[in-house]
Amino acid sequence: MSIQNFLKLLLLAAIWGSSFLFTRIAVPEWGPIWLIELRVLLAGITLLPLIFKLDLWLQIRQHWRALILLGILNSALPFCLLAYASLSLSAGFTAILNATTPLFGLWIVAFWLQEALSVPRLVGFAIGFLGVVLLVGLQDVPLTLDKGIAIAAGLLAALLYAIAAPYIQQRFAGVSALAVTTGSQLSAAVCLMPLLPFSIPSQLPSTQALLSMMALAILSSVLAQMLYYHLIKVMGPSKTLTVAYLVPLFAMLWGALALREIVTISMGVGCGLVLLGTAIANDLFTPKNY
Repeated sequence: MSIQNFLKLLLLAAIWGSSFLFTRIAVPEWGPIWLIELRVLLAGITLLPLIFKLDLWLQIRQHWRALILLGILNSALPFCLLAYASLSLSAGFTAILNATTPLFGLWIVAFWLQEALSVPRLVGFAIGFLGVVLLVGLQDVPLTLDKGIAIAAGLLAALLYAIAAPYIQQRFAGVSALAVTTGSQLSAAVCLMPLLPFSIPSQLPSTQALLSMMALAILSSVLAQMLYYHLIKVMGPSKTLTVAYLVPLFAMLWGALALREIVTISMGVGCGLVLLGTAIANDLFTPKNY
């Protein structure tokens, strides 16, 4: 993988790392369904003028069935599951659940796409996951029923992301990333609409919750999704999924900067292992033959 693509992967992780903080702030007031509905709807509406300007609506019409499935697999369900998990778990703990995505994806792409799993890549995945564990730390989370369901929801979201990645590569190879992003976000919004009457917020959300929802829509659902689809096309799904290892790193960084959370030695060591493991898994240290 080139240095340019590696930097893009870091940018994607930085954006998605902030989404755990925004979700943690907004979901208690909005609720998971309303928060995600507004997030994907605002994202889709924001991109529509650009879609018509670039004459990409035809691509969305041609692939609308596949986009509906993608909207469910990669947006509606995992977004809601992670938002639900954030009601009971900290942003860091939710981030480490999300970091299991490459582990699911490793085996999914191996069997689905018949992608070879070299020893360096397996070592890279192992080092990266160890770094995630050290980064977040061993948290004292009593295993109540609510927390157990929240953990299961976070793991299911990671599995759905892993399933969606090779689907994106196979089904949307010749489709604009902008069209895929817009179509999938609008599809997710349509799929969630029937659930809205059953989860109306009890009171009007605060300005902070409103701004957090808007940040999720513009940063995490517009910019990040477009970058994510682009990287899947140029790097492949398994390499792109290693971004989940980097997300907890940035989730902790934003927490330290915005909330003045303490950065421990174990977090520093974990960050180093995460970066090293991700680089190895993405063949950054593998000599190229010219």
